[in-house]
Amino acid sequence: MVNDRAAPDTTDRRAQARAGAGRSPHGGPAGLLGQTKLNPFGDLHTVQHLSARLARSLRGVFEPLLGVELRCWAEPLAVQHFSDYRAERGAELTAWLPLPMTSLDGQALCVLDGRFVLRLLDLFFGGSGSTPPTLPTEFSPSAEAMIARLGGMIATPLAAAWEPLARIDFAVGHVEVNAAMLGVAAEDALIVTRFGLAPEGGEPVHLDLLYPVVAMKPHGASLTGRVLDKVEPDPAWRTALTRAAMNVTFPVRSVLAEPVVPLSLLMNLKAGDVIPISFGANVPVMVGGDRLGAGTVGVSNGQAAVRLTSLSRDPNPFEGPVA
Repeated sequence: MVNDRAAPDTTDRRAQARAGAGRSPHGGPAGLLGQTKLNPFGDLHTVQHLSARLARSLRGVFEPLLGVELRCWAEPLAVQHFSDYRAERGAELTAWLPLPMTSLDGQALCVLDGRFVLRLLDLFFGGSGSTPPTLPTEFSPSAEAMIARLGGMIATPLAAAWEPLARIDFAVGHVEVNAAMLGVAAEDALIVTRFGLAPEGGEPVHLDLLYPVVAMKPHGASLTGRVLDKVEPDPAWRTALTRAAMNVTFPVRSVLAEPVVPLSLLMNLKAGDVIPISFGANVPVMVGGDRLGAGTVGVSNGQAAVRLTSLSRDPNPFEGPVA
């Protein structure tokens, strides 16, 4: 369920710091003389829409790993300098996973709390999801493998969420615990999208996906639209879908008559008895439970047949109105 329930209270140090997103590292408004404009797009309505779409898919990624039903939602996005975002997260163990965008000149970042990663790792090996009281300073090889696995699981629904806007494939890079090793400059502007994951009645955890503003500029006009334009479908896909739809089969039947007889007659019927029926010039022709039209009974190529005399979309008169 996405955004259909009030998100848990997340007024922690990160949420408070994000209230100042869109300001320079020195506390003044972004975009002053000599500074790069932090957000050249304005309101990123489309990105927020894509985030809500992705949140629905994240349930299928994390519910099997956690073994519980989750509520997933997309929080309001922000645009920040990388240095400000790093300051929000503090020095606690964090997984910084690059997701190179194959069709754009840049890479997204998937950011996971270290404690959440260790919890998933313990569950994966049959544990109860416990984590050490004091987090280590780096991830073990098995934890790094778990992070890479998560990245691959997220990349597929992430590409699907972006497809209405652009066909972007996300690869999985090497996880880092030191953000300085990512090759992202402190002054680089990033679109920060945050997702909440919480079991019923449980504390939420957060997953962040960061997109470089520079790499998103080719899609600047689409990112701010209030209505998400659909990309043109692939012609081969459309042809295959049309062919498959045209090959769907339906049962066609004609109801000649429905005589009504008392139970006493039914009880005394025997082979050779005749039940009289009568029908008009036109008999109904049904497709499934709906009336296709009416026709006359005759013979075609030596077989009984019905010639259609009219077409209609009336509900089946013999089965009552269609709900």
